[in-house]
Order: sequence, then C-alpha cells, then structure tokens
Amino acid sequence: MKKILVIGSLNLDIVAEADHIPVVGETIIARYSGQFQGGKGANQACAISKLGGDVVMLGAVGKDDAGDYLLQGLSDNGVDVSNIKRDANEPTGQAWILINKEGNNSITVLPGANYCVDIPYIEEKREIIRNSDIIVMQLEIPIETVCYTARIAKELEKTVILDPAPAVKDLPETLFRDTDYIKPNESELTILTGCSVEDYKNGADQLISKGVKNVIVSLGADGVYCHPQDTSPFFRPAHIVEVKDTTAAGDSFLAAITLGLSRGDDLDKSISFAQKVASIVVTRQGAQASIPDVAELDY
Repeated sequence: MKKILVIGSLNLDIVAEADHIPVVGETIIARYSGQFQGGKGANQACAISKLGGDVVMLGAVGKDDAGDYLLQGLSDNGVDVSNIKRDANEPTGQAWILINKEGNNSITVLPGANYCVDIPYIEEKREIIRNSDIIVMQLEIPIETVCYTARIAKELEKTVILDPAPAVKDLPETLFRDTDYIKPNESELTILTGCSVEDYKNGADQLISKGVKNVIVSLGADGVYCHPQDTSPFFRPAHIVEVKDTTAAGDSFLAAITLGLSRGDDLDKSISFAQKVASIVVTRQGAQASIPDVAELDY
C-alpha cells in the first residue's frame, strides 16, 4: 500500500440545525447540535486512516484546548500527527455549520492557525513529502502553500490529489498542471471554470485543457462524473439513502478514492468504493464521527 500525506486544515466544528438556511438579513432560531472534530484536511486524513490507509498529516492548530481536542481525535483514529504545528499566536481554526432539514449545510470558516501552514513550514517537512507516495491537499490553507507543495511533489514524482474547496477564481495555472486528480463539486467547478452547474462536462473539459490529468466531479444526489486522463469520461449514479448530514460527504468521498488509488485500484473501482463510503457518511451526524471504519465495509 502506498504512503499518503494529507496537508490541510484542522477545525473545531460547531454545528446547529434549523428548518432552512437563512437568506441575507434573515434571523432564524436553530437547535444546537454539538462540537465535533473537523477541518477538510483532518476529515480526509481521519477517513483514510479509518478505512485502512497509511496516512501522515501536516497542518497547524493553536496551543489551546481545541487544538488538543483535534489532535487527540486524529491520533485516536490512527493518523500520525507528530509533525503538526502548534502555534502560540493563533487560535485553532473553527467552522460554524448550519444544517437544514434536508441535510444540506452552510459553512462559515475562521482559519486561525490553518493559515500558519506556510512555505517555511513545508520546507521543514520536505523529507516527509519525499517519503510519501500520494499528496492530498485542499484550499483551507494558503494558496501559495498549496502551489509550492504541488510543485515540490511533482519534482519528486509524487501523485498530487487536490480538493479545490473552498473554491476560488483564478487559481494559478501551475497548480492545475501539477495536479493529477482534482475533485470539485458542481458549485466549485462553476467557480473554477465559469461554466454553469448544468454544464459540468464542459467544465471538466476545461480543467483537462488546463493540464489536470483526471477530473472527478461530485454531483451530490445526482451522482459522479469522471473525465480520466487515459479513458473515456463516465458517469455513476448516486446511491439512494436518507440524508441526515452532508458535512463530511465530500471529504470522505475524496479519502476513499485516495485509498483505492493507494491500493492500486483503477479510478472506476476507487469511485465506486468512494460512493459506498459517502452514502454511509451522509446518514450520520458530524464530520469525523460519521466516517465508517474498514470493518463496516466489504472492500
């Protein structure tokens, strides 16, 4: 099995439930749900480990109780957290998550220590990159760090997997060329390419033309569209389940694809496995707490 390195965010998730997500100027009453270990990077690292992967994480938290809580959660789930930075000047990142009655969410993130994942820190950890096979990143850490790391990884002939969330316009072209697999959802694809949500096939074509090797578009309840490097594009319908909370669905989906690739599976098989994992995650509440372990899956 290949060694996986996740470089990304760790957040304390504060979750509430409401009948609907408010529009601008509207005040609503929500029901407190709880605090959970989260952050896109941490969620993905946790999921990879729970599903049986060999994973190290790089990131940053504050020297506070929230940081202790997040590191303990990852460690308890088998993630190597020994190289995560503790920053005395910034608080641990936080995310406020509001879930509507359909299980969809709206998320506001305060980065805090996540923005301390800077280029000097990556340089300090270059040997960890050298000793890894697959590098997974998201965009909840500084963009310049993501681009710098992707360039190093490609120089070292590593596989780079990018979750472009939260999506931003005008990502550097070099990042696309240094990315082997990119996994936007439909709204992120729109931001990255300017294509409409319905025109996701053209959006995927645009990313391929920018130099990305493989594009995987998660379409939520509508399924998955994949434009691979070496074979024809294909579509996979979603599993039909009763949705409770979609918070970690995308993170667990990407984690499961990464795990499949680390085991030598092709992209089609990896996506099928990822859909199975995500279909379980959305029926449970919380981020890392909702991720199944390998014993729950026939893999």
